[in-house]
Amino acid sequence: MYTLQIEHGIKDFAMWKDAFDRDPVNRTASGVLAHRISRPVDDPHYVVVELDLARRGQAEELLAKLRQQVWNSPAAAPALEGAPKTRILESAG
Repeated sequence: MYTLQIEHGIKDFAMWKDAFDRDPVNRTASGVLAHRISRPVDDPHYVVVELDLARRGQAEELLAKLRQQVWNSPAAAPALEGAPKTRILESAG
């Protein structure tokens, strides 16, 4: 199991969640098996998203799609503040 972890600042959570729910990269077709959205208790303008995938290659392809189709488009990512911080994690337990 691999997890694409994404962290970034946001302007407004409701606006960000609406854009996330529109799913411009078709998470299911990209291989996402589950996702989690978290927010720091002391920062309402920050989100952490974890997308679980079966294969590392799927995580790498999804990350490339996000960079090319979503994060560089104000229409697709209207609430994004700054550049997302990402990493691909491998399940170790």
